[in-house]
Amino acid sequence: MGAGERMIPELIMIALGIVFIVLGIKYEMEPLLLVPIGFAAIIVNIPGSELALPEGIGNVIHWIFSTLIATEVVPCLIFFCLGAMTDFGPLISNPKTFLIGAAAQLGVVIAFVLAMVIGFTPAQAASIGIIGGADGPTTIFLTTSLAPELLGANAVAAYSYMSLVPLIQPPVALALTTEEERKIRMKKFREVGKREKIIFPVLLTIVSGFIVPAALPLIGMFLFGNLLRESGVTERLSKTAENEFMNILTILLGLGIGGTMMAEAFLTVQTLEIIALGAFAFVCSTAGGVLIAKFMNLFVKEKVNPLIGCAGVSAVPMSARVAQTLASREDKQNYILMHAMGPNVAGVIGTAIAAGLFLQFL
Repeated sequence: MGAGERMIPELIMIALGIVFIVLGIKYEMEPLLLVPIGFAAIIVNIPGSELALPEGIGNVIHWIFSTLIATEVVPCLIFFCLGAMTDFGPLISNPKTFLIGAAAQLGVVIAFVLAMVIGFTPAQAASIGIIGGADGPTTIFLTTSLAPELLGANAVAAYSYMSLVPLIQPPVALALTTEEERKIRMKKFREVGKREKIIFPVLLTIVSGFIVPAALPLIGMFLFGNLLRESGVTERLSKTAENEFMNILTILLGLGIGGTMMAEAFLTVQTLEIIALGAFAFVCSTAGGVLIAKFMNLFVKEKVNPLIGCAGVSAVPMSARVAQTLASREDKQNYILMHAMGPNVAGVIGTAIAAGLFLQFL
């Protein structure tokens, strides 16, 4: 085999890195993550690059990955920042949307079973299934604990599908809903008081901690960030978390994940299986959220627009925006974005709890 042929896998990965950069810059698909992931994928696949070797001189990318990502530090801190950026008001005001967030974990369960059927171990299958929740930090957290050998493929699959939310979800939602259902207008939810917003993260931390203690690294940090946001006395901390600190963590996460995309580890049949299972899981999760919303309408007086079921996956706030976009196509005066944020937040919590359950039993 000539030198040119030996370089083909690396050239493929360099091309993939360029695709990620183009998707991020030209099409604005999760640019804060796809741009650094794509660039890191390029530099670790350049033949002879010291960055392709763990012992390489000045290999800052390997250090970021091994010290901050593989040890679960960055995923947990990202959840902390997400909590500081999240308003729990829509969820508190309409707690039945917790059901939508729970139903949207359908893809997690289906992908977990299918992964075991085709030969993955239970631990590997769990790390693949969690991709269906469309939550990158949770995927990294669980994979690091259960199947670190799959971290590169799982993380790339999770963040790729998060960026493709506007393309994947609309066909599923449109296929499962009627025009009449998409036109349903939801009443304005009640105003949630400050006391409720302070009590909620503390109470939920205690309850979830007793039920699924393995989920506390994620749930606890998420709810702690939210408490800083809502307390009214820690504004400097919450502003730092949702701005500068989150930006730093995003850079580290993108470079660290992109650095795992070396040709010899990434271009395998196993990686293709993971990407296919992740896509199927994401579709099933979207369908689960929409279908449970339709089912709820059989029993409630105030109907919910089933499009908010799209937001049951924890791609915040992209999936909620998808719901709003689809609703406004049918009725330009129909505003369901804030209603969709309830199941969106519930999806984040649901995926973290699912990850905690996998950790406890596996």
